[in-house]
Parts: sequence; structure tokens; C-alpha cells
Amino acid sequence: MLPLWLRVLRRCLQHVPRRVACRQASQGAKADRAGWEGNVQNIVKWRQLEHRGPYFTPAYEPLPDSVHFFYDGKPVKLSLAAEEVATLYGKMLHLECTTKEVFRRNFFSDWRKEMTAEERELITRLDKCDFAEIHKHFVERAEARRSLPKEQKQKLKEEAEKLQQEFGYCILDGHREKIGNFKMEPPGLFRGRGEHPKMGVLKRRVRPEDVIINCGRDSKIPEPPAGHQWKEVRSDNTVTWLAAWMENIQNTFKYVMLNPSSKLKGEMDWHKYEVARRLRRVVDKIRAQYRADWESPETKKRQLAVALYFIDKLALRTGNEKEEGETADTVGCCSLRVEHVRLHEKADGQEHIVELVFLGKDSIRYNNRVTVEKLVFQNLQHFMEDKDPGDNLFDALSTASLNKHLQDSMEGLTAKVFRTYNASVTLQEQLRALTRAEDSLTSKISAYNRANRAVAILCNHRRAIPKTFEKSMQKLQEKIEIKEAQVTEAQAELERAKADLRTHGESKSKSLLQKQQRLLKLEGQLARLRAKATDKEENKQVALGTAKLNYLDPRISIAWCKRFGVPIEKIYSKTQRERFAWAFDRAGEDFEF
Repeated sequence: MLPLWLRVLRRCLQHVPRRVACRQASQGAKADRAGWEGNVQNIVKWRQLEHRGPYFTPAYEPLPDSVHFFYDGKPVKLSLAAEEVATLYGKMLHLECTTKEVFRRNFFSDWRKEMTAEERELITRLDKCDFAEIHKHFVERAEARRSLPKEQKQKLKEEAEKLQQEFGYCILDGHREKIGNFKMEPPGLFRGRGEHPKMGVLKRRVRPEDVIINCGRDSKIPEPPAGHQWKEVRSDNTVTWLAAWMENIQNTFKYVMLNPSSKLKGEMDWHKYEVARRLRRVVDKIRAQYRADWESPETKKRQLAVALYFIDKLALRTGNEKEEGETADTVGCCSLRVEHVRLHEKADGQEHIVELVFLGKDSIRYNNRVTVEKLVFQNLQHFMEDKDPGDNLFDALSTASLNKHLQDSMEGLTAKVFRTYNASVTLQEQLRALTRAEDSLTSKISAYNRANRAVAILCNHRRAIPKTFEKSMQKLQEKIEIKEAQVTEAQAELERAKADLRTHGESKSKSLLQKQQRLLKLEGQLARLRAKATDKEENKQVALGTAKLNYLDPRISIAWCKRFGVPIEKIYSKTQRERFAWAFDRAGEDFEF
């Protein structure tokens, strides 16, 4: 063990250049996080772009005089700014997040910033605040909206359509294209995912003065709302966003983008998956190289090789140094610390077990025990020697240097491409293994869901078990029991009909056929209910949508549907089919990723 002063000095020397490099890489990545454009940056994406700008959330509407906020049992009339933030909390009283200490602490801290001096002096404890009337008011308002007469609902629908037509489309290179998110997000309280340390923080109202507008040089500049002006107007045709602003929670840019079904978005999606498909040609060479580098005399080479192994085998995100002021302790492969890794020479009858436990993206916990090759295990032991728990595992490595190494292997290749590649390959292989042509439609869809679930587990796309899960499963089980009883009854009726046929001859044959058809119908319904229950149970902690929309080449699913006669609407919703319109003409039933 080295002396403490020497370990501290070594850490300083190791971390300073790494933090600078990672910060530069992170800032560069945030310069344009508008969709997946990694390898097509600085390429002209449009010649003409004209739009109306975003639609801003209407001003806050004060509570009726009959609705009160109470502090310490007494009604308190809040200032407009404080009342607006109080309503954000009151609307959420039915949600579990409002019971969490970190949510309550962050909310109360930000709420007090919106109070007047007199309000801050009076309201000092959240546990003395009563938002019940506010919550009741918004519950009743939502119920009233659901109960509106058909004519009023139609009027609201027409108003929304008018807004869509005015703000929801742009002219891109002479074509009218739909915009994805033309409405600015309203103020709210940040919920985050997992155990996010910023849950409860006030998400502030976005003003025109916060917004950068991007449009064609010769187009008409969108007019800001009366009395306001844009932060900046630019004409950058190497990016695809129409408006951008910095949000106050994570201090990252958000964008108004084209709808995923737009032609430009489709071309970008196609490019992304084609880059991943090209990886197949060189992936064996890359794997052979990083295996050889496990025995390199250079520590940096060995660290890069082990990190690539994890990214390839476990679909880990690369990870970057976080921006100053960001409190969520989330990491990826390159930013793993010694405390995130536990090594077991032998465990559960196996050798060379690596246990990884850390907070990943969106504060979703990654917890995995995996068997690794002996050289990987030995390298990890070496990387962890004489280090404290808070030291970086790969202290000679950064995301930038890792991606630079990959660029030498294949043009356009980054660590992120491995995630797309492995996810798509896993789906294709699982579908091949799980699907049989003779299976029923229900069985084929179950096979697809299992294949999709394998990808979600690989990518650590997890979610909390829904609060309504037990209740909905109970209802589903009741339906299954009812259907089982109906099947049993139909079987008995069929047996009686067969007995009648033997006794009375052909006069009963029609009745027998009807009962056979009824039994088959009921058995089909029971099989679908059981499959639904199985899928629901297996998927209760897995988020299937993320991989399906962002990591899986849609041509794999389309080809599978064509090959096995599965209606595409069973796999993709209408919105998803519009998003992946580009893929339908490019995927025959023999398509191979």
C-alpha cells in the first residue's frame, strides 16, 4: 500500500487532465443534442426552413376565491407567484413522489424563493402546509372536463387543431413538415426517474427571451409574443432543431424538433442504423484487437480494451464527467469508480465474477453480476490496486479518447454505436430462436415481447413496478377464471352434444358444430388472456418502449412481421408506424440486420 500523500498526489495528477478532457467532450456534445446526428455533424441538412416559432404556455390562471391554501390550520392568501408553485405541488398530492423527503425538501426550497418576504416569514415548515383544497379543485376540474357534452369536446378539439395548423408545421425545402413538440413545456415540479436528487425542483416557465430561433436566412423570422423578443435568431442548416433553450433543472439545452415521421428525421434514423450495420463487418476485428490489448504493457491500452469489452458485452453507456453543479451521481463505463466494482474469484460455482453497482442515466440503478474472462478479471484487479473507493477505475481513459480509437477502426464509429448494434442483433437472434411458423398469432406476439424484453434487460431499461400493477393483475386473473369456467362449461356442452348425436343421429350435427366452434373461440380467448398475464408479469419492471424506438432497427421487426404473417399494427402503434415509414419500403421479409 502506497503512503497516503503519494496516493493523493497520484490521484490529482490522474484526474486533472481527465476532467478537462471530459468537460470539453461533454460541452461539445451539448452544443447540438438535437436527435442522433453524431456522424453527420456539419453536413447541410436543409436549404430552406420557415416556421412560426413555439407556442408558449398561457399565463397562470389564479385559483377561485373559494379554494384556499392553509398553513397551520389557517387560510392564507398567497401572492400570485407563490400560489402558482403551490398549485403545482397540490396537483401532485396523489403521487408517491410527494411523500419522498428529497422531493419535499427541493420543492419547499424553490417554493420559498417565489414567496414574498412576509410569506417566507410565515411559512417555515412544509408539514404545516395543507394543499388538500387545491388538489380537490384540480381533480374536480379534470373530472368536469371529462364530462363535457360532446359539442364542447368537439369545440376544444377544433381549437387544438387550429393551434396545430398554426404552430405545428414548418416549410422545409419547399415541403410542409410536421413539428414534433411545438408547445413549450409548462412550469412544473421535476419528477425525474429512479431516485433522482433533483426531484421536486421547480421547472421554471420558459419565456421568449430564453429561446434561440433557428430558421432559413431568407425566410420570415417568427414573431415573438407581443412585448417580448427572442434571445437570438440564427440560421444554422447543419442542425435540425427549430428552437432551443436552456432548461434550469439539469442546465442542458432542449429543442423544438421536427416530428419523428418527417422525411429528414427518417433519413437520420436510416443513417444511424446503417452505421450500426456497418459495424458487423469489423466487429470481429475490433473484438480480436481489444482481447489482444488485455496483455499490452501500456496501462492506457489495457484500460481502453477492458472498457470496450464492457461496452460491447454489457451495452454500458460510455459516461462523461458531469457539469459543475449537477448533483446526480450518475456514471457510465468510462467514469466508473472503484466503489462501483466488486470482484469475486469464485461465486455461485463460477469463477471470475464482476459485480457492477452504480447509478446510470436518469438515476436508474445498474446492478449486475457477470462472469468475465480471466484476463479481464486480472486487469480489473490491477486497475483497483492502491486506489481509494472514490478513485476512477479507468483513470487513464476518457470518452473522447475511446471514441477516437474507434474512429480508426471504422469511419463514424463511436461507443454508442455498439449499443445500437448489440440491441438490434439481440432482437434478431431472439426472434429467430423464439418464433415458429406454425405458432398462433398470440404465441408469435408473445415471442416478440420476450425478444424485446431481452434487449431492454441488456440495455438496463428498467422502471418501477406501477402502483396499479397488483390491482390490474387481480382484475386480469378474475377474467381468466371466468373464461376458464366458460371453457369448462363449453366442454361439458360439447360432450353432451356428442352423446345426443350418437342417440339422435344427424339431426343434432348442426348443434354439435356450433358447440365445437364456440369452444374453439373461448379457448382462443383464454389463451390470449393467459399470454397477456404472462407478458404483464414479465414486463412489470422492464421498459420495452425505449429500445424499440431508439435502439432497434425497425426493419428487423417489419421483416419478421412479413415473414410470419403478423399484422404490423400488433407491433407498432399508428404514431410509431408513421415514425418508421422510411423502413417499410427498405425491409423485405428476407432483411437481415
